[in-house]
Amino acid sequence: MEQILNHKIYGASGDSLFIVHGIFGMLDNWQYHAKLLSKSHQVVSIDARNHGKSFHADSMSYDEMAEDIVRLADHLNISKFHLLGHSMGGKIAMRVAEKFPDRLQSLVVVDIAPKSYPAGHVPYFKAFLDLPLHSYHSRAEVDEAFAQYAPDRGVRQFLLKNLEINPEGGYRTKSNMRSIQKFYEEMIGDFDLSKDAYMGQVLFITGAKSAYVKEEDKFKIRSAFPKVSFEQVPRAGHWVHAENPQEFYQKLLGGLQA
Repeated sequence: MEQILNHKIYGASGDSLFIVHGIFGMLDNWQYHAKLLSKSHQVVSIDARNHGKSFHADSMSYDEMAEDIVRLADHLNISKFHLLGHSMGGKIAMRVAEKFPDRLQSLVVVDIAPKSYPAGHVPYFKAFLDLPLHSYHSRAEVDEAFAQYAPDRGVRQFLLKNLEINPEGGYRTKSNMRSIQKFYEEMIGDFDLSKDAYMGQVLFITGAKSAYVKEEDKFKIRSAFPKVSFEQVPRAGHWVHAENPQEFYQKLLGGLQA
């Protein structure tokens, strides 16, 4: 049986815009922007495989996740769509542009470059996989336990959205953490794009306080996406859409309407 990504549709008219979150994320992270964008687009917000309420799978790669997006579009009878991806979702979106360029109207990549990154998420995997989640009686207890792995409260709030009540007691993860952990080396590793450049409209949005996309990365980005433009959101780090949502929305909407 064909497996379709969990998704939520906002709005009923306009061009279709698919939104893909980053690692440990889910479609709910984009609800604020999905609702705003639904005034001008039909927004399809997505849980990537092994995340949120989407299906769990042992296998997980950028190629497979790009195919998941197109399979969902086929399921919804959407032939062409705009595609926005943040962080891991941005790499998924770039892979869709590489493998299925004829399906995209435009591409928006948020705060990620087609390159390798240091392994900064390892403590979070340890928290999810090593802590006895079933033994905690409240989210406050879980939050306290997670503090040694994720000292920043905002990061912990983001991570704890992956938990749900365990009917047998305590908590459990919604996401398939073991498969995500197996994929992690590929997720942060070298990200080579084919020699055939994507000739559609591309917008890269970065946070002014983020170091994920550096000036020297733009040569490789321009080689793969000749029609690229860059926008920087002030007073925002890697979680650009959450840290300065109003200015992010204005730059995104301008790019989609260009």
